[in-house]
Amino acid sequence: MRRGVRIAIENAYVVTVAGQEYDGGHILVEDDRIAAVGPGPAPGDGADERIDAAGCLATPGLVNTHHHLYQWASQGLAEDSTLFEWLVTLYRPWSKMDAEVVHGAAAAGLGWLAKSGCTTSTDHHYIFPRGRGDLFAAEVEAAAELHVRFHPCRGSMDRGRSQGGLPPDEVVEDLDTILAETEAAIDRYHDPSSGSMLRVAVAPCSPFSVSKELLVQSAELARRRGVRLHTHLSETLDEEEYCRDRFGMTPVEYMETLGWLGPDVWYAHAVHLHDPDIRTMAGTGTGMAHCPSSNARLGAGIARVADALAAGVPVGLGVDGAASAEMVPLAGEIRQAMYMQRARYGPAALTARQALEMATLGGARCLGRQDEIGTLEPGKLADIALWRVDGFHAALDDPVVALAYGQTPPLARLLVGGRTVVADDTLVTVSQDEVARRGADAHRRLMRLAEDVL
Repeated sequence: MRRGVRIAIENAYVVTVAGQEYDGGHILVEDDRIAAVGPGPAPGDGADERIDAAGCLATPGLVNTHHHLYQWASQGLAEDSTLFEWLVTLYRPWSKMDAEVVHGAAAAGLGWLAKSGCTTSTDHHYIFPRGRGDLFAAEVEAAAELHVRFHPCRGSMDRGRSQGGLPPDEVVEDLDTILAETEAAIDRYHDPSSGSMLRVAVAPCSPFSVSKELLVQSAELARRRGVRLHTHLSETLDEEEYCRDRFGMTPVEYMETLGWLGPDVWYAHAVHLHDPDIRTMAGTGTGMAHCPSSNARLGAGIARVADALAAGVPVGLGVDGAASAEMVPLAGEIRQAMYMQRARYGPAALTARQALEMATLGGARCLGRQDEIGTLEPGKLADIALWRVDGFHAALDDPVVALAYGQTPPLARLLVGGRTVVADDTLVTVSQDEVARRGADAHRRLMRLAEDVL
């Protein structure tokens, strides 16, 4: 927190996502919090900085609810494959990655997210090749450098090919090691305080790569330590068939038997849900990270987002891994989510404001931070995006439509806890060119390390 700093943002079209919109409105920031939001100029004259946001749309910072940052280093591979084919191909280079690869990939991935309006991001890191350094620490350090709010998920797999799983044995861990390392990550990094920049979740990879025991004991660990639970679920029809053949039930029904439902749980993808699954998730407050571009890239299908929202399921947006949704900006997923729902259900299936709410408050609900982020209201954290909707975008009368339809407008400013992270479409907490170079170096390093398996 920065003490005593006051920033007045004025003349913006302010969309609070809490119901109010102000044309020519203001946001007053004090320290790391929003002090006032409303029409007209900001109250008082003691601001340390005044931002004239004429021609800008002000929204809450976007929340990314599912990602795999390490995949920045493996973009463009298996480009025409299904999920399982893609995984089989990419597990080989991933088994060779080290902490240097992860740090560079995470810096580039988080920088790219920030440039698309993202102030809070999760990451689901579930591959820990032995003897390759502290991969979890590498991504935490990258997030701190960029000054983005970070929710890394300590992932895991304990079913390799020799036990009937999909991943190679060299990238899985045993149950005791997973539980010990996961609790160690919570001890070292999880900050439950108000305004926290860093929180850890427990995240076994998926039903087809982990054992029942790991899922059960991970849930017990997470609830004992007061952290959240995350996993992939119902991403493909192959997974649906796997769960029905092996367990005699849908993926959601299987997870229900293991204690994996509740307001502290959110699933990635949830593409193939049945009506009872949606009712169960809504009734228990279980969230859903919708990743439309990744689902399309891998041919997984179109999630029933409109139905889930109508039922009351908390739904956020996610870009997913950079190797299954190459160079996808989080702001672009607002449009992608909206258009894919309309392609499936008709033009009224998802509005621009509903899609924006998914990208902000919906994501905050998935992460259990709806009281701190996701809307522009007094007392909430000053995570704010200012989008330039003048210039070519001025031909659209509704600034929210200008953001959600077509090409995403330029980002004039991004504040995280009141601190500027992006100004005029350029990272300012770190050198943008340096972060981009690190991402490219991470790719080249991984390809060299994996030469013998590619």
